[in-house]
Order: sequence, then structure tokens, then C-alpha cells
Amino acid sequence: MSGLLAPGRARPAPGPPEQRSTRAAFFVAGFGMAAWAPLVPYAKDRLAIDEGTLGLLLLCLGAGSIATMPLAGALAARFGCRRAIWAASLIICIALPLLATAGTVPLLAASLMLFGAGVGTVDVVINIQAVIVERAAGRAMMSGFHGLFSVGGIAGAAGVSAMLWSVGSPLFATLCVAGLIVVVLLIFGPTLLPYGGSRDGPVFALPRGAVLLIGGLCFISFLAEGAMLDWSALILTDLHGVNPVRSGLGYAVFSVAMTAGRLSGDRIVHSLGGRLVLLCGGTCAAAGIVLAVLASGELSTLAGFALVGLGASNIVPVLYSALGRQSAMPANLAVSAVTTLGYSGILTGPAGIGFVAHAAGLPAAFLGVAALLLIIAACSGAAMRGSAGDH
Repeated sequence: MSGLLAPGRARPAPGPPEQRSTRAAFFVAGFGMAAWAPLVPYAKDRLAIDEGTLGLLLLCLGAGSIATMPLAGALAARFGCRRAIWAASLIICIALPLLATAGTVPLLAASLMLFGAGVGTVDVVINIQAVIVERAAGRAMMSGFHGLFSVGGIAGAAGVSAMLWSVGSPLFATLCVAGLIVVVLLIFGPTLLPYGGSRDGPVFALPRGAVLLIGGLCFISFLAEGAMLDWSALILTDLHGVNPVRSGLGYAVFSVAMTAGRLSGDRIVHSLGGRLVLLCGGTCAAAGIVLAVLASGELSTLAGFALVGLGASNIVPVLYSALGRQSAMPANLAVSAVTTLGYSGILTGPAGIGFVAHAAGLPAAFLGVAALLLIIAACSGAAMRGSAGDH
């Protein structure tokens, strides 16, 4: 487990309690992050801002995440995964009520940056813990961990939406979310790992070798996920004439398919191996985009979105598992670097699609994303060889 533990410290291998706490941490991360989405219209109305100003404000969330992600691996090594996850989760709990009540644009911008910093740090550190726990278990577990993140996201968005519908108070809803996060951490927090990597490494390291390849492939996968989030509704309405009332079905189908794929992904990875999962996943996701763009009806388009979700579901988990086997960089620094690269795909990808769509049309932009996904399939063997293993 070189690069994961501090030198000279023999620690007991993580077991079932640490596996359960890892699942809980992934759920908390997805739950807390998704709680913001239903609050966006309330923030827009409260501040009486237009879409352009809102778009600039949303960049603050990404800026907060990107600023902390490169440093999160060093924080995990210095203080341990347990303390880092607790601290970042508490930042999320503090930021959410601020997001629900911020009455000025500067305050909302600062709150979004704080929220992004907490989300970014948690995302890196839970993956560092997952790499350690999976490697100690000696079997595929990463897809299941990421599946709990997706379940948490669905629960967070649905739960906050339900509270807003029934109670109508954003502050109450966010306080409930914060309270649940604290309760889950009180239950499972004691078995989070008290370590998170070697303290002797640098604070941040640029990705190199196999880590650079894995980061590039994660960038593509996250870019495709961002495209589904921001542009799937327009595929349905603008290309296929679907009633705008049903425009959210595309992303809903994609999300459900991705969650189902991840919850069953550990068995699939165990049976097929990482290389085949990347090969088939990249091909399936690319085919799904082609079907969604070129289909002649709503059901065919939704089937395409489902294929994208199923195909992409286990790409990132397999790539994160590979980070635990590579020897080019310490695992905690590798996870920081790759997560930063991946999130830059979410942040920059949808905007890039917009530019291409403006110049060449939305179908051409999405077919370009399909071509990028085929790169994941083409590089599947190299990515697994670079991590010295297929399982």
C-alpha cells in the first residue's frame, strides 16, 4: 500500500466498519451537494437577478471546488481522512443555510465559494479513503461507493424539493439537510480512516505517467456527465420537439440508469475486469449519444440517454480504482490531481459544447462528445496497463 500510509506506521487493514463508513461518506457527499440544486430558483427570485448574473454566480461554486481540490490530498495526509471529511462536511452544513438566505449578490457569491470548497474537499478525500479501503479488501468496491454518491444525490434533490413544496422554507430545508449530515457522521464518523497518505510528499503534484492518462479519461467522462446535465433538455425540446414540461425526463433517465449501473458495477467489474468495462462503457455511452441525437422519437431519445448513463456509470469508478494501483504518484496526490481534472471537465465542457453548438449546431456538438467517449474505449488497455492490473 505504498504511498497510502505514513512511513514507519503499521496500521490495521481497513475492514467492514471502514467499508460502511466509506459508503456513508459517499452518501453524505452526494446528499449535501445535490441539496443546492432545488434552491437555485429561490436564490434567483430572492435577489431578482437575470440568467446571466446567475450563471456568473454559479461559477463561484466551481471556483471554490477547483481551488481546494488540488490541496485536499495533502490535507488528508496531514490530518487523516476522518478529520478532513468532518471539517469539509461541516463547511457544507454552514454554507447551505447561507445559500438559502443570502440577500445580496456578494454574499451569495461568497457562500457559493464556501460551499464549493467544502464539496471539492469532501469529493477528493472520500475517494482517497475509497482507494485505501478497496485495496485492503482486495476486490472491486469503487462502483458501489460511487453508487451511494448517486443515491445521495437523488435523495438530496428529492428531499429538499419535497420540503420546499410542503413547507416552503429554504432555510428549514437546508437546516434539515445539515442535521442529517451531522447525524450520519456521528454514527459512521468514528470508523473513517485516521490517516490518508504519506505526509512526506509535496502539497500538490502535477499528474504524470499513468495518472495523466487516467485524469484525461476522467475529464472526458465528467464532460459527458456535464453535457447530460446542461444540454439533455435541449436535445429533447429543440431537436425532437418534446413538450418543455417533459424536458427534464432526459436527465432523470440518465441519472437513474447511471445509479443502477453503479450499484451493480462491482459485480460487473469483478466478472469482466476494468479494461472491458472501460471498452464497453465508452462504446455504449458513445452509442447512446448518437441514438439520442439521431433518434426520430421521444422514446428512442430517452433510450439513448439511458445507454449513456449505463455506459458511463462505471468508467470513473474503474479509473479511480486504477489510481490505487499505479506507482507514478502517491495515491492521495493522484486522487487530488485526477479529481481536479475531472471537475474541470464538468465546468468547461458544457460551455465548450455551447460554443460548438453555436458554430455548427447542437447535433454536431453532441456527436463530438460521442467521439471523445470512444477515446476512453480506445485507451482502455493503456489505462489498465498503466495501473499494473485489471482488477
